[in-house]
Amino acid sequence: MTTQGTGLDTATLTTADLMSLPPTVDVETGGKAFGLGRTTSYRLAREERFPCKVVRAGGGWRVVTADLRRVLALTEAEEAPAC
Repeated sequence: MTTQGTGLDTATLTTADLMSLPPTVDVETGGKAFGLGRTTSYRLAREERFPCKVVRAGGGWRVVTADLRRVLALTEAEEAPAC
């Protein structure tokens, strides 16, 4: 299974996957980063209880990737390979 528009396998998201995400992602992908399923992710978004910032866009929900990384405590330094 791939995430719509990103080409990522949503069964697992590595740190590298998370660092390469576009500025916003669908709620399902955002939920996968937290170990949440599709139904739970959308329910939390509707209830304004999703673990990071979610915005309404074009009649849908989008997870703000920068906030997702912040909540997961991921930094640019983690993206760089070790020497």
